[in-house]
Amino acid sequence: MYFCYMKLLKQLVNFYINSSIHVALSVISLTYITVLDYDISIDFAMLMFVLFSSITGYNFVKFYGLAKFHHRSLANWLKTIQVFSFFCFLLMCYYALQLSVRTLLYIAGFALVTFLYAIPFLPKRFFLDSKHNLRSIGGLKVYVIALVWTGVTVFLPLVDVDFSINSDVILTGVQRFIYIVVLMLPFEIRDLRYDSLKLSTIPQKIGVRRTKQVGGILLIVFFLLEFFKSEINLCQTLVMFAVALITLLLVVFSKTEQGKYYSGFWVEGLPIFWLLFLLACC
Repeated sequence: MYFCYMKLLKQLVNFYINSSIHVALSVISLTYITVLDYDISIDFAMLMFVLFSSITGYNFVKFYGLAKFHHRSLANWLKTIQVFSFFCFLLMCYYALQLSVRTLLYIAGFALVTFLYAIPFLPKRFFLDSKHNLRSIGGLKVYVIALVWTGVTVFLPLVDVDFSINSDVILTGVQRFIYIVVLMLPFEIRDLRYDSLKLSTIPQKIGVRRTKQVGGILLIVFFLLEFFKSEINLCQTLVMFAVALITLLLVVFSKTEQGKYYSGFWVEGLPIFWLLFLLACC
């Protein structure tokens, strides 16, 4: 009986990660951190839109090729994720109808980037392989993801309430971009054995050791930028320091042969822990 429960628990955890629920909760956590940082009103429809659009977008990017070429022989787990993603898409549309036109126009830009990230759209000479999408352009993947996450988690909640984009907001955007790039490093180290050399990922270009050093430098910059803001909250700054330190440890101890959940759960879940720290301590 014990082994049956453990097997069921493992299947649930795998579904939780593979269906992009975990990464979507990380996105919504960073969005909520912005809400707390700038003490703005919580728009439930906007938060739910971010949650369901993240699940829909990530699953579309991850499984578009698999569904396209293997739709007749899809594994049961992929079929389940497809059905789950479809209902998330419907919920995304439902909450989108509750957003302002201004917010929807802003979202449209990032939706286009996500679409182009997975779908072929330019001539072959621009790409490294036959996929012809943004994802296959050498060295671009990390920065596209960081750009989209920053736009959604920093600027979207502020645009939604018509908050003035001042210098503090710009610094938060830079911090968030840097932090997402650092979060991607353990994934790039993990995938070093499988990625084509043509992808020109950061570890491929400078090696694993120097990638970790770059991650450490970026985290220092990420934290120090907080002191250039016109308003500094001591509690939030201390939490940010703790988060930066934990992130640094996970980057330093990342390796090509990682445990199954090292990056996919622990690293990707850092924004969730960041939000929990804020709610508990501040």
